[in-house]
Amino acid sequence: TVESLAKSYNCGNIIVLADGGSTYRKNIYPDYKANRKDRYAEQTPQEQAEFEQFMGEFSSAFTNLKKKGHLTIKQKGLEADDLAAWIVGKKEDFGIDEIWLISSDKDWDLLINDKVSRFSTVTRKETTVHNWDEHYDFGIEDYITFKCLTGDKGDNVPGIPGVGPKRAVQLMEQYGDVFDIYDACPIDGKYKYIQNLNENAEQLLTNVELMDLVTYSEQAIGEQNIEVINSTLKRHLNENRL
Repeated sequence: TVESLAKSYNCGNIIVLADGGSTYRKNIYPDYKANRKDRYAEQTPQEQAEFEQFMGEFSSAFTNLKKKGHLTIKQKGLEADDLAAWIVGKKEDFGIDEIWLISSDKDWDLLINDKVSRFSTVTRKETTVHNWDEHYDFGIEDYITFKCLTGDKGDNVPGIPGVGPKRAVQLMEQYGDVFDIYDACPIDGKYKYIQNLNENAEQLLTNVELMDLVTYSEQAIGEQNIEVINSTLKRHLNENRL
């Protein structure tokens, strides 16, 4: 599947990324992804067996891709999101012109620009700068504000209680980006979600640090990892340059 997709997009190089946890986010918010342990504990024996089988197949696929000469990166304390963000942000330094992100994770849409697009293997749809409006009711630059307001249940990152997608868009249209909204607080209003926003305004700033893959890319990667990752990428790309 990986090689077939690479052929479809005429990719010069395949880079496969895997999660190793996030030391950066755990230091900011210790409960980051803490809900996943609870979900695993609630698995039925059949679900647990299926999950273990999946992880075994994933590990095998990761190893086989590496054996075939594709660059695979899994670093303890680093998430695939941050590795992707680092590569996107430094692509000129690595001599990369265009990037296709292959992931069902919509968080990666934070990385989309005129040279970076995403294909989901789940929806079988592409997200690009050209069809962004087909997927979202706001601009690319507003996606981080949307996420900070609504939170991320999958990662156990709380949003503002009572603020769903529609209210998030309304707040962005009325006040601006996440920092404009924060500066506007306390906002006059009798609605419960406005009161919640005023009471939880500091959460917005925490969420920026947790969710902004672009601005905090260097911090998320960590100074101790940058040299190793850069040298690994440059060596592989130079050896496999078309």
